[in-house]
Amino acid sequence: MTIKDLQPSIVWNNFYGLTRCPRPSKHEEIVRKYLLDWAAEHKVEAFADETGNVIMRIPATPGYENRKGVILQGHMDMVPQKNADTIHDFLTDPIETVIDGDWVRAKGTTLGADNGMGVAMALAVAESPELKHGPIEILVTYDEETGMTGAQALKPGVLKGDILINLDSETEGELYIGCAGGLDATASARYRRKAEPAHHQCYSLSVKGCQGGHSGMDIILCRANANKLAARILLPLLTRYGVKLIDLEGGTLRNAIPRECFATVYVPDAKLGQAIKAVGRITEALKNEYAATDPGLQVVFEPYVCPEGEVCESGDCRYVEEDKAENFIRAILACPDGVERMSDSMPGMVETSNNMAMVKVFRGEFYVKCLMRSSVDSAKEALAQKMESVFKLAGCKIRFTGGYSGWAPNAASPILATMKEVYSKMYGKQPLVMAIHAGLECGILAGAYPHWDMVSMGPTLLSPHSPDERCHIPSVARSWDFLKAVLEAIPEK
Repeated sequence: MTIKDLQPSIVWNNFYGLTRCPRPSKHEEIVRKYLLDWAAEHKVEAFADETGNVIMRIPATPGYENRKGVILQGHMDMVPQKNADTIHDFLTDPIETVIDGDWVRAKGTTLGADNGMGVAMALAVAESPELKHGPIEILVTYDEETGMTGAQALKPGVLKGDILINLDSETEGELYIGCAGGLDATASARYRRKAEPAHHQCYSLSVKGCQGGHSGMDIILCRANANKLAARILLPLLTRYGVKLIDLEGGTLRNAIPRECFATVYVPDAKLGQAIKAVGRITEALKNEYAATDPGLQVVFEPYVCPEGEVCESGDCRYVEEDKAENFIRAILACPDGVERMSDSMPGMVETSNNMAMVKVFRGEFYVKCLMRSSVDSAKEALAQKMESVFKLAGCKIRFTGGYSGWAPNAASPILATMKEVYSKMYGKQPLVMAIHAGLECGILAGAYPHWDMVSMGPTLLSPHSPDERCHIPSVARSWDFLKAVLEAIPEK
């Protein structure tokens, strides 16, 4: 049995088609062509705008021409994350899926249900002649995961509809009417390197097996940040046992909680035994701290072995000057990470957070890259000041880029009232109305289309942005049935 055998087949077959398309952020050429070819095959009007967003138009069902126009919106790109032991090229290889009980997951990689499942539902609407609906447009943006570039590039006047239904939220039975804004931070510095020391052994430190996850949705779970854990181990090694840092690298994406971090160090022969015992003690403490959130946490401290086929370049064996190495590790430890403040207006929701996403010390360059989120712009600015202070004290430069405001909730939204009524009639209970501590494109799109009435919905996904990402099969069917009923209930102009 494959995902093409799942119900509703019209949705799952479209999702299967998307899994065949390599589509990491900033590499959407293949999936863009697929969407346009799909539209031509199904005789759906479609085009790519001047920047690369794909737009489709479906005429109203006879008798529904006077309904308000609806835009169904999702994004074509996906987060490319894989387990260290998984061989997969996100630029060329399709995603291989596995049915695991009531869930669909991928083989050692992200699944791409964020946001492939939302796009698949929109395509299913386009090819379902039996559905009753007013005029529909489908907007599929690009590069959502690394900068919301497609949404920011969308020009006013291209789309004609009045209502936007974003299909990129991740819990069935919840309707989202607000989201956090974001801001990227990059701290950097240069350093001198010293020649390989005598009477030292080269060791590698690996922190891996952390859960990781979406830096917005999962930040409230307080999972381990592998970069922070590596720094906690390295600081006493540097300050107490004379260990010297050669390089350090952890995390791969700004919006994914880091699952792995790797370092190479020199350990003095005279203190090797003490250093090994210290790593063991700290490892046990970390495993105890994160037993519930990260049960797979592993720390490996072992003699360095050059990977087969790898040739070290001249100078690769040099280490970071001692004072700089200590400053860098202390800065990583001091950098805010995780939940900064909970919301006062929406209990249970994170207001402000930071994901210390990527760290690197290599060949004379040090950098840390972070993604801050907040539903309150002033709180986001205050967090930026705190981060700037930390890194400037460590002798680093810092720059902030890619800032965007959040999507302010509108509890009086007419489409929200319609969707609540439809859901209540279908399932005998009210859906939860929420705001999300993640970056949906709605807030950015509202800048170009301020008249749009917007709500976000979608099936249940767990652990997006990590290889543990999975999609709940029954929730796809419920979300599909709900979407069809909502489209039929859209009011007249």
